[in-house]
Amino acid sequence: MRICLVTPAASARQTGNRTTAHRWARLLRAFGHRVVIREDYHGEPCDLLIALHARRSAGAVERFRRAHPERPLVVALTGTDLYEDLRASLEVKRSLELATRIVLLQPEGMAELSEPLRAKARVLYQSAERPRGRVVPLRRVFEVCVIANLRAVKDPLRAAWAARHLPSASRLRITHIGAALEAEWAEAARAEMAANPRYRWLGEQPHGRALRLLARSRLLVLSSRMEGGANVLSEAIAASVPILATRIPGSVGILGPEYPGYFPVGDTEALAALLWRAETDRAFYRALRAHIRRLRPLVSPARERRGWRALLEELRAMEDAHG
Repeated sequence: MRICLVTPAASARQTGNRTTAHRWARLLRAFGHRVVIREDYHGEPCDLLIALHARRSAGAVERFRRAHPERPLVVALTGTDLYEDLRASLEVKRSLELATRIVLLQPEGMAELSEPLRAKARVLYQSAERPRGRVVPLRRVFEVCVIANLRAVKDPLRAAWAARHLPSASRLRITHIGAALEAEWAEAARAEMAANPRYRWLGEQPHGRALRLLARSRLLVLSSRMEGGANVLSEAIAASVPILATRIPGSVGILGPEYPGYFPVGDTEALAALLWRAETDRAFYRALRAHIRRLRPLVSPARERRGWRALLEELRAMEDAHG
């Protein structure tokens, strides 16, 4: 099968959508399909279109459906699709109407869809693998990792601001990996480094290096205001790294409602309290880590492969039924 995977981030900086697109392409190629990744669709030979981002790929979805009314079309929903644009954007609604199937990255997203759309939706958790080789945490500091491009929706400096509230006895240090997509964010990160000895921003890093830095960390902080199902959560789970995350549907759908490491969006003091507790309360830290380890089967590559295989078989059966 010829598959066109459309993502607006196909040739941009390292983003969650780009990581997802390339992982899905590798997975689908391993099934024997021919897969191309494009930023848009303009009539290329294609038996199946997979569009990552309902609003930003709306034009590609419309053109593909117009050219191929009977061929399968899959639309994967991002955080901004689900929790921002779905209520107001006619483009998102149109993309979902035209889709044969809708992919969600975690089950809490179902609550945002109407009943007819839920019938078309399938949940495919994103997989990840622990970096190979031995990765040892730093001994002299309690290293906390933030992997987030500097954008307002990621609230990327929240962990740095929380670290300022910690007692002088704390050994905590924030290592932040992520590109500054706007100049003012780069200035803000540099200013924070100058004022805050607990914070270090490394900028954009190769994916493999980012994963190794994550794997050696004591914690990951995900302070996002909105997520569809963050890749970095899967990566932390695969590496058995405990997580402190904002209580948003995109994270609750992966970590579960009973996870003990949540804090309210934008709440610096609550995050500071959790950071200090994770550093000093061994029972709490062990509880975080035990919960994360129990989630590892959720992000196994084998599970994601099974999910995609089942979805493709479902699409093929629908095509056969239509003759």
